[in-house]
Amino acid sequence: MKKSVILVLSLLCVAATYAQTVPTNQLGVITAENLKTISNISPYTPGAVGFDNRYLGVRGTTRLFDTLSLSYFLVTGQKEYITLKSDIDVMSNALVFIQAGTGDLMEISADHIQEVIFKKEGGDLFFRTTRGIIFEKAPEGNKFYEVLKEEPYSFIRIPEKKFVEADYQSLYSPDRRYDELKNINKYYISGSDGIFYRVQLNVKSLVKMFPDKKELIRKEIVAKDEAEAELQVIRLLNKF
Repeated sequence: MKKSVILVLSLLCVAATYAQTVPTNQLGVITAENLKTISNISPYTPGAVGFDNRYLGVRGTTRLFDTLSLSYFLVTGQKEYITLKSDIDVMSNALVFIQAGTGDLMEISADHIQEVIFKKEGGDLFFRTTRGIIFEKAPEGNKFYEVLKEEPYSFIRIPEKKFVEADYQSLYSPDRRYDELKNINKYYISGSDGIFYRVQLNVKSLVKMFPDKKELIRKEIVAKDEAEAELQVIRLLNKF
């Protein structure tokens, strides 16, 4: 009797184990289908979780020089210049500087700045703000501008930053794997009416502003490089 009970229990255990085991041929089919399904899922599309290690972060900063330089700045309403290491935050229109004594990084809005002079190896760079200047089409906000040439026919440059988003995931993308804050310069020249007009550093734009100087402009403006074109525009305006 005991032997019969033991035999029955043994058969039941074998049956239970067999029922929970997937046959070998069935296991192979399921595995192949699973692999096929997984291979068709991109880790960068909904339905799967993946890590995009191709992204390289952000290049550039919101500052003009990306470093703090020796400078002298004049606060609006004051008569004496303050000497500090500073830089211009182009995005927030503020002067960033290290506070003397504490070493803390601070900023002051362009609304409170009359002039900033940066001491550079190539010479002093003079910056003022657009507050109070008359433009044909005024830029948004009170921005810092660099004085490239004084009156008459003042020539100024307003530095800006353009955010360029990374583009590498689409099929025909430029494969740019980083976001970038690119420097963008906007140039203005004051006319005989004292109004500042935006210009491009090329013959067509300058001739439009000074049609009676067409031949001189065509002779003087020949550079394709932006830095050299700036110098040529300065020389041109000095001949007016």
